Amino acid sequence: MRKSRFGGTKINPDKFDKSQIKFFLILIPVAIFMALPIIFIFNHAFKPFNELFAFPPRFFVQRPTLINFTTLFATRQLGAMPMSRYFFNSITVAGVIVVLNIVISTMAAYALSKKDFKLKKLMFEINTVALMFVPVAVAIPRYLVVSGLGLIDSFWVHIIPLIAMPVGLFLLKQFMDQVPDSLIEAAKIDGASDYYIYYKIVLPLVKPAVATVAILSFQSAWNNIETSAIYITNESLRTFAFFMNSLGGMGGELGGSVAAAGISAAASLLMFVPNLLIFIFMQSKVMDTMAHSGIK
Repeated sequence: MRKSRFGGTKINPDKFDKSQIKFFLILIPVAIFMALPIIFIFNHAFKPFNELFAFPPRFFVQRPTLINFTTLFATRQLGAMPMSRYFFNSITVAGVIVVLNIVISTMAAYALSKKDFKLKKLMFEINTVALMFVPVAVAIPRYLVVSGLGLIDSFWVHIIPLIAMPVGLFLLKQFMDQVPDSLIEAAKIDGASDYYIYYKIVLPLVKPAVATVAILSFQSAWNNIETSAIYITNESLRTFAFFMNSLGGMGGELGGSVAAAGISAAASLLMFVPNLLIFIFMQSKVMDTMAHSGIK
């Protein structure tokens, strides 16, 4: 058993140690319990019609099939648009929002953290206050602004309201505060421009926070239903989240509630997988951000 320099047992051994067994006895059952909904989503999407409404309900699929996915891709919302159109819209909107969010949030955070100008503290305080407001609280002002800008029934109405993300700016600013000012000053003495310092020095040091902003912005865009429901009447501009939300009322058009339940299960899996993948690949950076964002 590894010993610490203080003479006791090392808290975090490099290799497996019998002292860790008690932790595994607690964590493994908890992990299995938390994974059950994920396992169910994957199994449910591949169930044939006779298993979707089986009684008693079956947790695991016995005869997996792709019929739910083929029916989903062949489905047209109110006979107008194929599912692939909604899916393409969601991917495009989410991709553009993630890129714009990262660029705008990192630039604004760099200015608030490393530059001196008037009203700097006031601007950050306004951003902090914005964290208090849930989307429902600003629904009417947002609609008035969107309508005044002439964005109703346009593709940009999906993007512009979501590129301002107060929580992303807050996390990035707090993370950039930890970058030593002496490093910035040394780069300036060497003749580095603000763009060079931002792109070559600051951004590589705040990658965990950037990854967190990417996840949060992707999830807000991918799961957004309100924009398609409130601001869009043109069916070709609506997103996959809206399409999935409307599946419950399409039972008659799909030939019965069984078919609707099948494509809903397939659509739920398609909605869930991108969120799962992006979090799996970036979860370590998210943990780093949450651990350091409040430390000065």
